Amino acid sequence: MSNPLHTLGYRFLSASLGNKDPEQDAASPLSRRGFLLATAALSSCSAAAPLKPEPKVNAPAGAAPVKTTANSAYRTPSVQGPVPRNPDMAHNSNFSKNAGVTFSRVMVSGNFIAITFDDGPHPQNTPRLLDILRARNVKATFYVIGRSVDLYPQIVRRTVAEGHEIGNHTHTHRLLSKLSDGEVRNELTRCREAVSRAAGVQMRTMRPPYGGLLQRQREMVHAEFGYPTILWSVDPLDWKRPGPSVVTSRILSGTTAGGIVLAHDLHAQTVDAMPATIDGLLRRGFKFVTVSQLLAMKTDPATAQAAADPSTNY
Repeated sequence: MSNPLHTLGYRFLSASLGNKDPEQDAASPLSRRGFLLATAALSSCSAAAPLKPEPKVNAPAGAAPVKTTANSAYRTPSVQGPVPRNPDMAHNSNFSKNAGVTFSRVMVSGNFIAITFDDGPHPQNTPRLLDILRARNVKATFYVIGRSVDLYPQIVRRTVAEGHEIGNHTHTHRLLSKLSDGEVRNELTRCREAVSRAAGVQMRTMRPPYGGLLQRQREMVHAEFGYPTILWSVDPLDWKRPGPSVVTSRILSGTTAGGIVLAHDLHAQTVDAMPATIDGLLRRGFKFVTVSQLLAMKTDPATAQAAADPSTNY
């Protein structure tokens, strides 16, 4: 059946062209353009089915929005131009065994801090981090896992050769507070032997995985291995991978003199954050030393306060 709009349209068209019925003389003729617009609008509105959203391919009802995957190939762009450098310093690293059993920060005279990296060595991230540190003359402390040391001994050798400190982070990264004394000894001993094989150095401090070590165990480790337990004063929660800018912001906002900064060279995002992080700390006047050097600087609160008070500096 023909569309009645078409019939009506032809009558309007005839009228607009002058071929109209004498009975319709009183009606105003419709122009050709007006007719075409009117019929097109009427036809499309009446004839077309209501528009429906196209179904999403492979998206069941109620599905959450699709998230883009992480760009695992990202690498920190090389810095153009000079970067701030940590000053050359010859600080003693022979701290006293009586300095203490556990440290999360150290009372020092001056803006000295230690930055530490856990869970390496990593075959890609650790060498990239070493490049960043070398460009800034920064010495860090790496708390390594023994089984990773056995896999990548050449990275440990490079780390030591470039002046960084190695610390014991156990052989298999188990929660020590849940282990027997014999198992704790085995974890630390195996890591110590792995580092000795790889780089010929003896470690001076240890960090328990997850920070989990009972006070009784800390005292045992200190007595038998000579290791003080090193925790941290700044934790950017980089293991949650919040993004490089967040890691940088958290470290910059939380670091104070005598602080021990926790980070992980296991994660690429953490290494991506290090140029801005280290540059920001250097520009704020902090000076980087190893954990052993920081421990050797330990002083009493009165001396540290006097050094921090400008009125006492003559």
